[in-house]
Amino acid sequence: MTLNATTSHTVGPYYHIGLTWLNRENLTVEHTLGERVAIAGQVIDGNGDFVNDAMLEVWQANAAGKYDHPDDEQDKPLDPNFEGFGRVPVDAEGRFRFTTIKPGTVQGLKGSTQAPHLVVLVFARGLVKHLLTRIYFDGEPANASDPLLACVPEERRTTLLAKANGTGALQWNVILQGTDAETVFFDY
Repeated sequence: MTLNATTSHTVGPYYHIGLTWLNRENLTVEHTLGERVAIAGQVIDGNGDFVNDAMLEVWQANAAGKYDHPDDEQDKPLDPNFEGFGRVPVDAEGRFRFTTIKPGTVQGLKGSTQAPHLVVLVFARGLVKHLLTRIYFDGEPANASDPLLACVPEERRTTLLAKANGTGALQWNVILQGTDAETVFFDY
């Protein structure tokens, strides 16, 4: 028996097989505490074309700033109606929209405070491993002292900010590569 090589190993588009049952575009339920926000955008590649098979995975703290995870030992209340996780596929034009709550501030390293943010993993064909980024909220006063945001050059920080766009949703796009507007991604 001989084995033939398959297509290159990337994180997509095969993640659709067996993972779609985890898709969740509304991270809230009726009794979730906190300010509800909708975030909408589009995933775009380095040529400016939309990516029609991407998926975003969202992780976040609750409105009090506590993660629903055993490693979060902060003395803050858990919200039994909020898990802080969602998986959002894009449509045929690379668009996505999800509803969540604005998280509270969370403790950072060495006693620092992190501004309210969402952790986002981006999966798409052609990526050898998923990309890690964050969504911060435009106009949030705590952004000025967020230690991770401070590491990003000021002219690039706007790629991490969800901004009001007059449609009832905050606008935030994922630009994969190739332009000055490329989204800031973090190593992990």
